[in-house]
Amino acid sequence: MGLEAWYMDGSEEDQRRPHRLEPHQPVSLEQLKELGVFYWQLNADIYESDQELQQIRKDRGYSYMDIITIHKDTLPNYEEKLKMFFEEHLHLDDEIRYILDGQAYFDVRDKEDRWIRIAMRKGDLITLPAGIYHRFTLDEMNYTKAMRLFVGEPVWKAYNRPADNFEIRQRYVASMQGS
Repeated sequence: MGLEAWYMDGSEEDQRRPHRLEPHQPVSLEQLKELGVFYWQLNADIYESDQELQQIRKDRGYSYMDIITIHKDTLPNYEEKLKMFFEEHLHLDDEIRYILDGQAYFDVRDKEDRWIRIAMRKGDLITLPAGIYHRFTLDEMNYTKAMRLFVGEPVWKAYNRPADNFEIRQRYVASMQGS
């Protein structure tokens, strides 16, 4: 099926809804790459033995991995965590997520500060570059199981916007101006 992404409307309705602009404005994988967002589609049913996943991890240095299930019955402080994930923020390291089951959305800012929604489904692996403003939410299924990957030991710190004075944000912005 492949990844689907689009520009979002400005609605404040339920964050789990698609929020497509009218008329619909899709965003291509090429446009996402220009923002430093990379994508692979893998077979999530064989993630434990998947040679392609192992090669991606080796090539990109993703040495740490864990799995999180986001659902009201499995995640302590579920509502609080969802609100926290949906706060616009950045990280000092890349954010790498592989959807093993269920669905979710990542929203990222483009070069003009407009929101792009990226629909993540089973088998989708995505990397968001350090310094990009983004947020995460479930869709209306209210469930996802995701692998979190890191280079080295995980760093869980998120910096809510505004964090424009961080060196990583300034490097990210500079890299976008050059592309």
